[in-house]
Amino acid sequence: MSKFKLDDTDHNILDLLIDNTRIPFTDIAKKLNISAGTVHVRVKKMEEAGIITGSSLQVDYNKLGYSFIAYVGVFIFKTSQTQFVMERISEIPYITVAHVTTGKFNIFCKIRARDTAHAKDIIYQIDDIEGVSRTETMISMEESINDKKRLLHSIFSID
Repeated sequence: MSKFKLDDTDHNILDLLIDNTRIPFTDIAKKLNISAGTVHVRVKKMEEAGIITGSSLQVDYNKLGYSFIAYVGVFIFKTSQTQFVMERISEIPYITVAHVTTGKFNIFCKIRARDTAHAKDIIYQIDDIEGVSRTETMISMEESINDKKRLLHSIFSID
């Protein structure tokens, strides 16, 4: 599979889409002084190449009542059980991120809960998964940075 080559126009289109995935192609075209048809064709090609994979929705979890964040390190009896444990973890909707890791933990998860009692229930669900030997939890005092846009802007913006 050959690498898709992005030019300055592609970078500029992506840079605008990072901030607002719902921005009309006509608005992008006006800002970049190109036709809306060009924007449409470029975006379609980037979608076909797998560079753009859908669009995302940003939600304020605090306003929805899910302000409690914790990180859970998961220890597994045998690493051969990792896939099975990850499949069970993916069934728990309050786990918003999970990584298979090296180092201290086999799996590292981010959970969102309503409060400490709800977080405890989620952690107990993880503990009850066959193959999990134990967990270690760290409570987030404050989520200071959670901005994927910063990295994307630095990748796609032209200096």
